[in-house]
Amino acid sequence: MLLKDKVAVVTGGGHGIGRALCLRFAAEGARGVVVADIDANAATEVAKEIGGLAISVDVSNESDIIRLVAETRNAFGEIDIFCSNAGIGGMPGGIEVSNEDWERIFGVNVLHHIYAARAVIPAMLERGEGYLLQTVSAAGLLTQIGSAPYSVTKHAALAFAEWLSITYGDRGVRVSALCPQGVLTRMLQSEGEAAQFLRDSARTPDEVADAVVAGLAEERFLILPHPEVGEYFRRKADDYDRWLRGMRRLQQKVFGGG
Repeated sequence: MLLKDKVAVVTGGGHGIGRALCLRFAAEGARGVVVADIDANAATEVAKEIGGLAISVDVSNESDIIRLVAETRNAFGEIDIFCSNAGIGGMPGGIEVSNEDWERIFGVNVLHHIYAARAVIPAMLERGEGYLLQTVSAAGLLTQIGSAPYSVTKHAALAFAEWLSITYGDRGVRVSALCPQGVLTRMLQSEGEAAQFLRDSARTPDEVADAVVAGLAEERFLILPHPEVGEYFRRKADDYDRWLRGMRRLQQKVFGGG
């Protein structure tokens, strides 16, 4: 997919990767870019910068996603690409994490993708074309040491993206899963010193947007701004037990046996 003359919706569009996607899509000649974010002020600033439309949404609320799709259609017509990019991290812990926190991160990192697909796929199937870009994270392919909720929800998001591609790919609905490792965003900065190993190889949001545009043009399922993630994924598949041992060593190095 080329972005020129397309209508794009980007959730989490007010900051970080989402902001970079909105700016880049506009630069590529998109006919309409909708900046959706729970932070209404940030969404408005980005929309003003690119001549887009800002819509305040809580992506964990299905009615907000339905409203987002309806307002986009009213403004620009049918949606060519829906980028379910919003996500939350910064939730360390494992079995001790509360049910309330599990439900909160699951709503944003998993149900958000389901609500978006449910809202846009029927019209895409009628037209015989459409695109879903889902920001997953390298944690969906690998894992996230120190955070069970983030790792589990990102694995689930990847599984859903795979299912969508298998189910609808031959009917014109294309799907890509964006799986960056460290990206220089507020989320990474909030992770504390334990995330230093991610910062060392971190990409900028603009670099991620470059990778997305290239991946969409080639209609690749996995978009990997960090090519080494693909190699890590291959090593994991080749010898799962060896990979787990390696991850335990990394955890020991980062957390001192946490």
